[in-house]
Amino acid sequence: MLEKEIELQLVMAVKKMGGRAVKFISPGFDGMPDRLVLLPGGRCGFVEVKAAGKKMRALQRVRHEMLKGLGFKTYVLDSREQIEEIINDIYTA
Repeated sequence: MLEKEIELQLVMAVKKMGGRAVKFISPGFDGMPDRLVLLPGGRCGFVEVKAAGKKMRALQRVRHEMLKGLGFKTYVLDSREQIEEIINDIYTA
């Protein structure tokens, strides 16, 4: 499955729960995750979307670890089957 297809599935699933999965663009701070998932109740998490089997680039790994170190929920999504688990993890945090 293509990255954009997985990303669209994520956006639709989050919207169905009453939240938003906004495209996250950070000029001057490359390597940040693709989506910021905002769920009801003030819950949020960062999601890097990849095509099936693709890996994060080195800078993306650095940003992922930085966010985790700051206490943020961060995820790598590379299949449609992971979407529900990721959303549930963010929501129950």
